[in-house]
Amino acid sequence: EVQLQASGGGLVQAGGSLRLSCVASGFTFEDYAIGWFRQAPGKEREGVSCVGSSDGSTYYRESVKGRFTISKDIPKNTVYLQMNSLKPEDTAVYYCAALGDYSTNSYYKSNLGCPSVEYEYDYWGQGTLVTVSS
Repeated sequence: EVQLQASGGGLVQAGGSLRLSCVASGFTFEDYAIGWFRQAPGKEREGVSCVGSSDGSTYYRESVKGRFTISKDIPKNTVYLQMNSLKPEDTAVYYCAALGDYSTNSYYKSNLGCPSVEYEYDYWGQGTLVTVSS
């Protein structure tokens, strides 16, 4: 059974940092893409960042570039999202998602890197709430 467990959210002041973790189990970690998405109250879910295993690609939403860093620890089956210089507009529920068999995905085959759109992802974890106070 594929499972994703996201954690690390919390309340932080603007300018602060948090590190989110996504622990994966039940699938082959060697051929995957892991994405982080977020959904703010009253808004649609949006892609924040992703990392692909087969091509080492990464993606960052424009508004988080230079502030967020995605990384992976394969032995621990964990992907991290380090979030620095947090802003109130980063407040949202953050979700991690997995795309299996990444090397067969159309984004990979088209050299587009890991996808930032949620419909490409097969498995989802529960969310973790990040609240940034001003």
